[in-house]
Amino acid sequence: MDENLKWWMEAAFRWIHVVAGVMWIGHLYFFNFVNSHVAKTFDADSKKKVVPELMPRALYWFRWGAAYTWVSGILLLGLVYYMNQGAYLLQGGTDLGVGTATAISLASMVLGFLVYDILWKTPLKANPLAGTVVSVVLLAAALWGLQSMGFSERAVFIHVGAIFGTAMAANVWMRIWPAQRKIISAIKAGQAPDAALPALAGLRSKHNTYMSVPLIFVMVSNHYPTILGLGWHAAVGFVVVGFILCWLLYAKSGSAATAKF
Repeated sequence: MDENLKWWMEAAFRWIHVVAGVMWIGHLYFFNFVNSHVAKTFDADSKKKVVPELMPRALYWFRWGAAYTWVSGILLLGLVYYMNQGAYLLQGGTDLGVGTATAISLASMVLGFLVYDILWKTPLKANPLAGTVVSVVLLAAALWGLQSMGFSERAVFIHVGAIFGTAMAANVWMRIWPAQRKIISAIKAGQAPDAALPALAGLRSKHNTYMSVPLIFVMVSNHYPTILGLGWHAAVGFVVVGFILCWLLYAKSGSAATAKF
């Protein structure tokens, strides 16, 4: 591919990626830090009036923001990592080929969501702390495996974002949006939605919020070569720190201070 064309394509995809990501994560934070508390104050009549008007509009930008963020992210992975002769994807001197590494990279994203999805359908979903510990251990094993196979430290960091971003986008389109459609339809008809639907949508939305905080850091981690040099251990550490920061944001969102004028 012509290098000049590749440069312009990368710039365009990166711009789309950032704008779509802001759209997506902004709505995600609105749902979790604002709307989740306001919705508790609605009576049945308020829900029937507000939910059918507010949620379809908000969920439109939410789900399409997720789609464009993920698609542009995959295109960027292709341009920067897969089509660059392994310059950023692989460690120097590794025997792992670019084609094989690309296949492993794509498989890690798909398998990451499948393992996560199955894990949080087990009894662990009733014990968030235990489920989180198991999830972090599995992520650490995946990152250790990528680095051991010959992926560069920069690629290991970016794959935290790729794995989380894929799981988050799949949550939106395969779990949250289908559940919300049924919830909105039930409320619009004056019926109480199946209790399992808000529970599922709420849990996966909360997971996306937690994953978003470390995801944002790892997506810009290539600007910090000293951190990249610490390898997969640091990547896991920043995920844990991100989860703690998100827990503090949830605590703040439920405080009286956020409701003061």
